[in-house]
Amino acid sequence: MTELRRRGGGGGDPDSTENISDKEADGDDKLTFPGEGEGEMEGDSKADTPDVPPSTDNTPQCLNKALEGLSSRWKNWWIRGILSLTMIIGFFLIIYLGPIMLILVVMGVQIKCFHEIITIGYRVYHSYDLPWFRTLSWYFLICVNYFFYGETVADYFGALVQREEPLQFLVRYHRFISFALYLAGFCMFVLSLVKKHYRLQFYMFAWTHVTLLIVVTQSHLVIQNLFEGMIWFIVPISIVICNDIMAYLFGFFFGRTPLIKLSPKKTWEGFIGGFFATVVLSFFFAYLLSQYQYFVCPVEYNSETNRFAVECEPSNLFMIQEYTLPAVVQNAVRWKTVNLYPFQIHSIALSSFASLIGPFGGFFASGFKRAFKIKDFADTIPGHGGIMDRFDCQYLMATFVHVYIASFIRGPNPSKVLQQLLVLQPEQQLSIFNTLRNHLRENGMLPPAVEEAQ
Repeated sequence: MTELRRRGGGGGDPDSTENISDKEADGDDKLTFPGEGEGEMEGDSKADTPDVPPSTDNTPQCLNKALEGLSSRWKNWWIRGILSLTMIIGFFLIIYLGPIMLILVVMGVQIKCFHEIITIGYRVYHSYDLPWFRTLSWYFLICVNYFFYGETVADYFGALVQREEPLQFLVRYHRFISFALYLAGFCMFVLSLVKKHYRLQFYMFAWTHVTLLIVVTQSHLVIQNLFEGMIWFIVPISIVICNDIMAYLFGFFFGRTPLIKLSPKKTWEGFIGGFFATVVLSFFFAYLLSQYQYFVCPVEYNSETNRFAVECEPSNLFMIQEYTLPAVVQNAVRWKTVNLYPFQIHSIALSSFASLIGPFGGFFASGFKRAFKIKDFADTIPGHGGIMDRFDCQYLMATFVHVYIASFIRGPNPSKVLQQLLVLQPEQQLSIFNTLRNHLRENGMLPPAVEEAQ
């Protein structure tokens, strides 16, 4: 620690000298931090933004050879198409492998997205040689994941926790342990502060925490949605993918009118065409998945088999219902009623959000990339960029789905209530039992014969 202090210029200066030094340091940081000089105008290209090394083209040689006769526009179209199809096939293969594999994939995607954003910060400000920036960033990632995944274990693995004594201790003091781990990282950051770089180090501290908020918190919501039923995981992700593809196709073939300056290639034709295509396709996709118990049942841990179970009696949300059409529609289509799954109606709300609001996640990412003069977050996927380039809208969608379920779908969860009851003391359990029995008697739900037997 002492050595780090020395790097800042010594430790015996009077307060007045230190204040002057701090002001000079602030001035130095201002000169080189993007968007704080006179050059920040409407055109970001004039801003004094540190350069990030350009991404390399890692398109497979076989694809480059096969498409070498095409123009760059059509070559990019084919590369994007082939890689998109490959990723979609891989996505359905992962779904087939079950919930555990999906959770692992979500975690892998989260780590990769975090790495891409943190790497941009590290490359841009690498010349400052900030101490412990990357180490602390990854440490905070571990802390936040420990907190969120610990909450998941406590909520959905109650039976397993009851069997394992070490887990009982970790679950009982989970939040205190998480906070203690975070405090350790916080203190390490404070001790790493170096003169002349105070302001920049706080920028990087904020950079890390905003990245954690955008990536880790929302990826946790993806997993929460998955436990509500795989349909709440598959349909929203598929809707965003569908909208991305449809908007690209409509924009590629019919696009003429620019949509937003942040993303010059986006057009109104692609935006509107993508909206209608996504709503229609998601409606039929929701109908298809609603028929299968594997997709509609909540994902629960079975303590007897030590596996996840997706067996249940489907809720009313996934039972065919008859709906009366409005008079205007009846006159147009000659039908009075239609038979639908209620989830299909919810799919219209989900697809509308994905098509109208979801793209703003992409626009936000475009603005971020323009601020640092980069085309993509990384070059992981040829024709697409980095993993974050593909998931910029997914995280926003995951948050909406989580809020939507909590607001309009989810009721009290009996399995969670039971898990909480099992960890109570015997006298507390008996008190709750007597209260519940009296409540059932008052409402006439417990017959006299059953009362006597009790």
